[in-house]
Amino acid sequence: MQKISKLGVLTSGGDAPGMNPCIRAVVRTAIYNGISVVGIRQGYKGLIENDMFEMGTRSVSNILNLGGTILKTARCMEFHTVEGREKAYKNLKDHDIDALVVIGGDGTFTGALKFSQQFPDVRVMGIPGTIDNDLYGSTYTLGFDTATNTVIDAIDKIRDTADSHDRLFFIEVMGRDSGAIALRAGIACGAEGILLPEKATAIDELIELLKKGEFNKKSSSIVIVAEGDKSGNIYDLAKKVKQQISNYDIKVTVLGHLQRGGAPSSFDRILGSRLGYAAVNALMSGHTQEMVGLEANVIKTTPIEEALTGHKFKLEDDLLQMVDVLSI
Repeated sequence: MQKISKLGVLTSGGDAPGMNPCIRAVVRTAIYNGISVVGIRQGYKGLIENDMFEMGTRSVSNILNLGGTILKTARCMEFHTVEGREKAYKNLKDHDIDALVVIGGDGTFTGALKFSQQFPDVRVMGIPGTIDNDLYGSTYTLGFDTATNTVIDAIDKIRDTADSHDRLFFIEVMGRDSGAIALRAGIACGAEGILLPEKATAIDELIELLKKGEFNKKSSSIVIVAEGDKSGNIYDLAKKVKQQISNYDIKVTVLGHLQRGGAPSSFDRILGSRLGYAAVNALMSGHTQEMVGLEANVIKTTPIEEALTGHKFKLEDDLLQMVDVLSI
């Protein structure tokens, strides 16, 4: 087995809190083991454009508490082509890089898998960094905990206004294919309704739920809507409810990219550090085309292809059942 002498590290796709602690762990674990590190700016775009720089232990000082990613990130359509990946490979070889750590979500992993299959002499290790918590092989992905806490903080503030004015708020949170943030934040904030991509909710069912709350003299109501919910546009949803419950003062809030930013939570700082450390060790042991993840508080590796095609994170049955029980 050929020893790794230099590795590259990049972040790609949407940024997620915890990426910087992860970068720090990758850099320092590699250097501790005598491996040089090259930082690649703006993900696969930087690979193709040769935007790389040598990193040392001080390159990652004082970044544990920073949101976003010091390596920057960008979408790169050219990397989807064979020619684009050939450019990236040439640049890696020019820098004598023989291993690559990629931090990101499913789009990032898809690119990493294609690249590794095309150029198997470069070992590739993935680290799940996405607030959606939707990759197979890790109970939690980097950024999910921080994003959920950010949503909870925002909803708590909105609840103050809702209570003061006896209002019904529809709040949209991120989650195109996963309702993980919506479900956990909804339970933590006592939402009266939670609409998820994984579970169809009829408008009539939601209206009946809200009428019960009104009958029980609730002073405010919060309905959390994951952006991928099948009910459609949140503003249209609010209008439909208004037509059926005319005496409600209804407001809509879309939290948007607020959920991606901010200092990572202690959980994400530790998770990022564990995964970065594990990724380097896995590469040194000869692993490639795999992802490091956390399951039952134990670090494990999963083939990238399996991480992409395996059964996605399943929402907890007890949380789904609690929504109706605790909202009465």
